[in-house]
Amino acid sequence: MVSRIITRWGTPYRPALSGLLWMAVLLGALVWLDGLHDGLFLVPPFAATMTILIYLPAVSIAQPYAIIAGSTSGALIGTALTLVFGFGPEVAMAAALVAVIALPLLRAYHPPGIALAMYPALLHPGIAFAPRVVLPFTLLAVTSATAMSRLVRAWPRYPAAL
Repeated sequence: MVSRIITRWGTPYRPALSGLLWMAVLLGALVWLDGLHDGLFLVPPFAATMTILIYLPAVSIAQPYAIIAGSTSGALIGTALTLVFGFGPEVAMAAALVAVIALPLLRAYHPPGIALAMYPALLHPGIAFAPRVVLPFTLLAVTSATAMSRLVRAWPRYPAAL
């Protein structure tokens, strides 16, 4: 029974070594930036975004607009709510709920964007979190995944055709 579940519902795709190296380089750069600056650059939802790019490059949540607009909008929603209501788990919960409603309306649903909405209320990254940290990361992730798709044969095709 378990093997049937795994066969039917499991993820058969294994990332190529190039995908793991790409992820290691980007995460390593974030670790380096974290050590250089007084700020939070190594953000857990970023690893989730990279995983989506490696494992699910053809789905809508992995496309450039969803990643860039969804992640940045989520962070902006969380930051805006902290400016109005302060910090704490209640504000983080409200930010996640607002993001779950807003991101699909923007046609920018990206699950890590929901997590990024909660982030400002829980970890106080500052008012410039979205433009200073989230936007540059998402631009780098999308452009580097696109470049890898063109340069590395084992890399899945990205982005999906328009």
